[in-house]
Amino acid sequence: MHTDPDYSAAYVVIDTDCGLKGFGLTFTLGKGTEIVVCAVGALAGLVVGKSLQGIVNDFRGFYRLLTSDSQMRWLGPEKGVIHLATAAVLNAVWDLWARAEGKPLWKLLVDMNPKQVISCIDFRYITDALTEEEALDILVKAQEDKQHREEEMLKEGYPAYTTSCAWLNYPDQQLQQLCTDALKSGWTKFKVKVGADLQDDIRRCRLIRKMIGPENTLMIDANQRWDVAEAISWVSSLAEFKPLWIEEPTSPDDILGHAAISKALAPLGIGVATGEQCHNRVMFKQFLQASALQFVQIDCCRLGSVNENLAVLLMAHKFQVPVCPHAGGVGLCELVQHLILFDYICVSASLSNRMCEYVDHLHEHFTSPVVIHDARYMPPKDAGYSCEMLESSVQRHHYPEGDVWKQLKNK
Repeated sequence: MHTDPDYSAAYVVIDTDCGLKGFGLTFTLGKGTEIVVCAVGALAGLVVGKSLQGIVNDFRGFYRLLTSDSQMRWLGPEKGVIHLATAAVLNAVWDLWARAEGKPLWKLLVDMNPKQVISCIDFRYITDALTEEEALDILVKAQEDKQHREEEMLKEGYPAYTTSCAWLNYPDQQLQQLCTDALKSGWTKFKVKVGADLQDDIRRCRLIRKMIGPENTLMIDANQRWDVAEAISWVSSLAEFKPLWIEEPTSPDDILGHAAISKALAPLGIGVATGEQCHNRVMFKQFLQASALQFVQIDCCRLGSVNENLAVLLMAHKFQVPVCPHAGGVGLCELVQHLILFDYICVSASLSNRMCEYVDHLHEHFTSPVVIHDARYMPPKDAGYSCEMLESSVQRHHYPEGDVWKQLKNK
């Protein structure tokens, strides 16, 4: 579906009068990034002049200020370009807050008491699925053994899976070499891109299943390629390879379509995973209510930053659906590791059928890149939300003045 991505980001820097800065971004695929930047500019008037303390003292109110401006909400509401821009701005605010407290963002969240966490979430439109009282009860109950889980994560890290081995355009020899290298590095969970050609998918899945063995985990990802009936037929033809899930089998907006696919594939033991292009908490609410997914894939730059992702983590826990975040892109691994650590330590208290995506590219552009050890995310130690980019990378890739773009123009 996304055949020629030019991985990009709208990058936000918040300056303060005390010299502290907050950094945020939202991920894009190239063309149109300038539209997101314009939307960030449109939101700037709601942010400039505010005090950090004033924002965090009423973070729910600040979230609603950004998402419910009486004129700009017409551009969404809480979806599309304006919501991508909201995510970038809020990511920078969360980064600023964590830096001000001298903590990595996951630790900032973990150290909050349950009522503080709840105060950051806008429950509007989701109380028919999760009330504020229910959410508070989930967080209070998870306080038990919380310290033990935090120590466990610091020692062992959070389980990850790799998407780097099996992109559609990789030749067989490259697939085999990448799988061999990944297995040697401790990877046990692999995702394969599918959907272009059924016979080719059968051949590639057979090759990768043979490489990784029956004991390791295989997932497949169609990136929205099929209609509902086609998805059911296609995935049924791949059932012999025992995929744990099919990811994004159809339009990301088609909740009832996902429900039909989930029901049809359940007897085959194949779940449905989606969420990387799910607009907001309301859509996640409906996916959960309709039993339309078996794996929730949150995204730090699609939803309204930490605030809205917290709501989804809590709803997923109530509906007993595991969260397996989407990552990769530009900075998504750096961001989402914080949220999944919080989920385990303070919400779900479970690692059953849970893992976080990892793609091994573009980490060299960040001041605090992710650390993977034995196929696990090791908790970040630096203060902030891990999305500050190296100034050299920003200057070199800044559009259209950066050296990378100048070189392209001169070719």
